[in-house]
Parts: sequence; C-alpha cells; structure tokens
Amino acid sequence: MPRSTAATDVLVYTRTAGYRHDSIPAGAAALAELATAAGLAPETTEDPAAFAPGRLARCAAVVLLSTTGTVLTDAGRAAFEAYVRGGGGLLVVHAAANAEPDWPFYGELLGTRFTDHPPLQPGTVLVEDAAHPATAPLPARWDRTDEWYEYSSHPRAAGVHVLAGADETSYEGGTLGADHPLVWCREATPGHGRILFTALGHATEAYADPVFRAHLDGALRWVAGR
Repeated sequence: MPRSTAATDVLVYTRTAGYRHDSIPAGAAALAELATAAGLAPETTEDPAAFAPGRLARCAAVVLLSTTGTVLTDAGRAAFEAYVRGGGGLLVVHAAANAEPDWPFYGELLGTRFTDHPPLQPGTVLVEDAAHPATAPLPARWDRTDEWYEYSSHPRAAGVHVLAGADETSYEGGTLGADHPLVWCREATPGHGRILFTALGHATEAYADPVFRAHLDGALRWVAGR
C-alpha cells in the first residue's frame, strides 16, 4: 500500500561503518534538491536515533545512500522494519546493498546482497522496463562509467521486478551473464511499502548528470507515492 500522502518528509541516511564513498555529500545534496522539487521536505542525517517510530511516521520515503556495515541500532531496526511493513517507501542507492550484513530482514527486503564488483569502468545499462518512472527518462542503452555490482544470489529469484540491467559484453569482469540486474523494485503489498534499489551512483560526478538525476528523481517520487 502506498504511504499516506500526509507523510511529506524524506529522510536521507548516510551513515557508514565500512567503506565510505566520496560521492555521499554530492548524492545527499542531489536527493535533497529532488525531494524539495517534488514538494517533500528532506533531511540528511547520520544519526541512527532518527530511526524512531515518531520520526519515521512523518516520512513518505527513506533513502539509504551508500550506507555500509551495521548502521542501525536494535531499536532502529525495529522501528525501520515497522515503517516498511506499514507501507513506508524505501530507496536504496548503490553501496547500501552492503548495509546491515547480519540482519536477515534487510537482505530479504533487498532480495540479495552485494558481494563485489570489477574495477570502475565504462559499460552499458540496458533498460528492461521503459514505463517505470525510474527508468522512463533513460535511453534504452545507457552508456556510463560505474561500478558493476555482483550479488550473493540472483535478485530475480527473490521475486523483484527488474527495471534495468548491465550488458556484460560492454565491460570486463561480469559473472551473471545475459541477465544481470542493476535496478529493481518491489510494489507495495500488505506486508511492505514500495521499495526500489539502484546499484548505480558510485562517482561524485554522477549526481550532477541530468540523466542520472532523472533516474533518481523518478525512483524517489515512485517510492514516495508521488
């Protein structure tokens, strides 16, 4: 079920307990601008205390921006799980696929876990669903430089809806073959709200790229029910 339109905040969470991407400040600034343009009120924080029932109740969406390692307290995990199960929107960006490694709920929510990636290099994104707001602004073949993520299991096996994938013939080091998801989502159900993951977004300059920003904008508006 979509979150109530009475919830108007976007919480952008950037805490890291592992590798920290240099692009986080640029990503947080871009997401704050996109949220504001969508009529939402952004807050960027690294404080795990933000994951409290009262604070999350005001959120149309939570964004985990390249969070790594264990970044939530036990109380925060409980509040976050209740938020998601209650219909809250969630946007997971890039290295946040490597967050909360010992929390089964988060792995089940995402559908898989990040394992590694080949060296940063140019490659091609293939759009699979051109009608979804997150991928509608993209060309059918989108050439870009990024980290091409590998996973502990194939995301599609978890029942996610794949929006875009990688053309492994366009770069070196891919191991999933012709079906290599990069962007996927879960529709809202009685058990959780809208959830979208994008593996893209490694470099600082990505967040100034109009095409990538359009991708994030569509993703954010979709998870927020806007």
